[in-house]
Amino acid sequence: MNSTQIVPTILTDNPEQYKQWIAVYQPFTKRVHIDVSDGTFAPNKTIPVNNVWWPQGWETDVHMMVARPSEHMPVILQMKPSLVIFHAETGENLVPLFDQLKEAGIKAGVALMKNSYPGDFKEFIEKADYVLIFAGEIGKQGGQADMLQTEKIPLVKEINPDCEIGWDGGANLKTTRAIAHAGADVINVGSALATTQDPTAMFNALTAETDKRGVVL
Repeated sequence: MNSTQIVPTILTDNPEQYKQWIAVYQPFTKRVHIDVSDGTFAPNKTIPVNNVWWPQGWETDVHMMVARPSEHMPVILQMKPSLVIFHAETGENLVPLFDQLKEAGIKAGVALMKNSYPGDFKEFIEKADYVLIFAGEIGKQGGQADMLQTEKIPLVKEINPDCEIGWDGGANLKTTRAIAHAGADVINVGSALATTQDPTAMFNALTAETDKRGVVL
């Protein structure tokens, strides 16, 4: 049985394009990763969090690439996504925010940038339901995966064996098997799905790749 989920990513500043991606992904997934950027923490600005929506029954991971997570909490708590991911590097104490999320029945996630060491954010990781290993270029799709980031996965598991571990950045048919073998539970995929003529076939191919064993050639 496959133990790694392929999760489509949506990153856009256009509400109409957002709607189109929902329609594209709806036939083959019930879980989606939605990037929200304020244009400060990440260079590009996306649709604001209060414009985020999803079909009923979807499991929605909202990745908040924002400088001040606490300012977005009222909207997030009202929206009730499945999971909210804040970046460890914002400088805010995420622990009380995680408590608020969990009290509202929302899973709490923390994202680690490429230059961040898990041990430096132990308190956040211990509290989190989900840890996102960020291995691409923040606010962009289509970059190359920094495969050295896979070395963080066992370090995170040592701090919190029960958390779900996600991967974001450069996932495609060449890298997905190695990322899955490294221990990622979730592989978020943006460009590989967004640029193909047949997203359903690509999704199935990526999922099959996570099941393969042996050397990645």
